[in-house]
Amino acid sequence: MHDAIYAQPGALRLVERGNEAALSAAATALRGVNRVWLAGVGSSWHAALVGEHLLAGLGKLGAKARAVVASEWTAYGPAPEAGEALVALSHRGSRVAADAVTLAAGRGAVTVGVTGKGVTLAGVTHALHTADVETSGAHTVGYTAALAALALLAAEVSGADAARRALGAIPDLLAFLLGQESWDDLGARLAGRRRFWFVGGGPNAATAREGALKLSETAWLPAVAFEPESFLHGPSAALEADDALVLIAPPGPARARALDVARAARAIGAEVLMLAREDDREAAGLAGETIALPEVDEAFSPILAVVPLQLLAYHVAVARGRNPDLLRADDPAHARARAALPS
Repeated sequence: MHDAIYAQPGALRLVERGNEAALSAAATALRGVNRVWLAGVGSSWHAALVGEHLLAGLGKLGAKARAVVASEWTAYGPAPEAGEALVALSHRGSRVAADAVTLAAGRGAVTVGVTGKGVTLAGVTHALHTADVETSGAHTVGYTAALAALALLAAEVSGADAARRALGAIPDLLAFLLGQESWDDLGARLAGRRRFWFVGGGPNAATAREGALKLSETAWLPAVAFEPESFLHGPSAALEADDALVLIAPPGPARARALDVARAARAIGAEVLMLAREDDREAAGLAGETIALPEVDEAFSPILAVVPLQLLAYHVAVARGRNPDLLRADDPAHARARAALPS
């Protein structure tokens, strides 16, 4: 996991270079459809949520773009139709992603796959590949590379050349972000917290979910994620002083309410870790620790904002004596539980 996190700047530089023809063909297909479904499970669903924002806004598809959990969508619908498209996301080519493609293709929908290199989903019309399949069970570079592929696809759909140029700067910004904090010290300081809460809005609602997932699967700690308004409407009653609250608050419509969440957490006495732009003094004044995010359009901020959460999960896991790559497969009870599940 550690190596994959630090491989992200290089991997993101290669996403466009390896997908030029597929991006062009997929974008042409998506321009003419009535709806675009984006489907995945776990990290791939979180990527789909970001993709919905990207295709709706940058791609100018508006309400035509909709993210769904792949297994729920295939079981409950609405079923895809001819004249629609599916973007199926899966780093390793999961069974549920393959089922979604089979359903969509069988009903005459255009299908686009976003997978790791060397992975294929049978029946996909257009295949986009992200990064080498990770050896760690906690996917990091596969996630950010999928976000980069979706951003490039959205820019191609609308012909947004300025956005494509802005995306070209993301790998260097990511490299800067990786080197700015003493992550092992931060992980050790937060490792003893009872529970972690992740809060983010807009495209970073997905970032909050991904941060919670990474912490649970690597450090085996309970972690939950909410949008700012959702957190304040009930769940905040469960926040305790020995918890940690992680807020993703770059400039954008969700920022103001996110800062209200920070104020509430401070009043309760919980630790507040804030991800905000470097010059955001108001945010910094509400946090026990601030991670400075580079200045980018909010639509692209999930590519950067998730990286500190990956590092946080890794270093908390190490501080707690966990192997972050195994997703607890080295625990006999969890190994038995996993073995009992169908593949």
